[in-house]
Amino acid sequence: MDAGFAKKRKIDESNQEGLSSYIPGEHGGETSLLFSLKEEIGCLSRTLKLFEEHGVNLSHIESRPSKKNKTEYEFLVSCQNTNGKLQTVIEKLKETTTGVKVLGDDNDVDSVPWFPRKISDLDKFANRILGYGAELDSDHPGFTDPEYRARRKEFADIAFHYKHGQPLPHVVYTEAEIKTWGSIFKKLTTLYPTHACREYNHVFPLLVENCGFNEDNIPQLEGVSKFLKDCTGFTLRPVAGLLSSRDFLAGLAFRVFHSTQYIRHSSDPMYTPEPDCCHELLGHVPLFADPAFAQFSQEIGLASLGAPDDWIEKLATLYWFTVEFGMCKQDGEPKAYGAGLLSSFGELQYCVSDKPERRPFDPAKAAVQPYPITQMQPVYFIADSFEEAKEKVATYAAQIPRPFSVHYNAYTQSIEVLDDKFQIKNLANSIKGELSTLIDSLNKCK
Repeated sequence: MDAGFAKKRKIDESNQEGLSSYIPGEHGGETSLLFSLKEEIGCLSRTLKLFEEHGVNLSHIESRPSKKNKTEYEFLVSCQNTNGKLQTVIEKLKETTTGVKVLGDDNDVDSVPWFPRKISDLDKFANRILGYGAELDSDHPGFTDPEYRARRKEFADIAFHYKHGQPLPHVVYTEAEIKTWGSIFKKLTTLYPTHACREYNHVFPLLVENCGFNEDNIPQLEGVSKFLKDCTGFTLRPVAGLLSSRDFLAGLAFRVFHSTQYIRHSSDPMYTPEPDCCHELLGHVPLFADPAFAQFSQEIGLASLGAPDDWIEKLATLYWFTVEFGMCKQDGEPKAYGAGLLSSFGELQYCVSDKPERRPFDPAKAAVQPYPITQMQPVYFIADSFEEAKEKVATYAAQIPRPFSVHYNAYTQSIEVLDDKFQIKNLANSIKGELSTLIDSLNKCK
């Protein structure tokens, strides 16, 4: 599977993990506060002094005219509660400001968990991982192999020091690692023409031609990421270990996929208890180059931003039954598009057989469907197309109880929170321009 899920699925020829809920503020996370101030000289300076006096570090601040009172301004600040005195600051803010709201406070039913607003914000949680390097379970194939554990730590250290905007780390793979990749590559590519969806089979030869996908070479993330960006705007980012579901899904909102670079243990090439580069590159990467699938994946990511924990669990389960284990019907036949299927020789054969149950894709049902993590899936959800799946997910996500909508601005690679008429009007004007271009093109099209 991917680096987004924590509970492991241990099964021959598969590589999945389960789900974990995000706890706002854990592992050094940030808390955001929203409050209003009257338009008075020195008012903001006095208010910010409260944070300084109590040793609460501010990492972000922005302002806008209040929607409720024309004589006030609303301020959004992000801060780090490193010394435990944030609650004291909040109490004092309530004495000197109005409309104080804590975004990301579990004790506040109206709170909204923190989420990244710009692509560089991914740095804030990219190393907030649930497992690291040589920390392997006792039943892991590489647990008793000190050389493998040391190698895993090397990969983790490389990713741990990565920051947004830097070139993706280049890895020199060993002959043994390339051999493991090659054995997996050869077996899976015999099944793709008949078992994978047509979109996958359209892109895969392009990866062979442009990114060095072959049995004698493990592709580098840098080249693959550039290829994806040219196709759909998706990019890859190295990750040192497992992210929480919330953090992993947030990356998809920016069309960023957190990818591992290590490879499974050579003792059993057809088995891994966790995501590795075979799963990422052979399972996930090809379809991120497809525009419809890329947008579908981003829809799930956008829906997760600011969502309550129970909805994160639903979205993560929905991700499981689509991006990981999704199937679609093409020419009357079931085809695989989920990465967990496309990177598993055994389950790719199994999923198109008459053994599992296949149900029509319904996000509301898929999001609460129980699933095993120690055996092949007894149930798959099958969609007619990515476009249909995307529309259904968007409709389903509209039910998420959050006091705003979000829009991804591809020009600035940032998230726009739509919660006032001014922002919504700007978006409408942007869409109006796009519609004018569309109408003009249609008029010129014979």
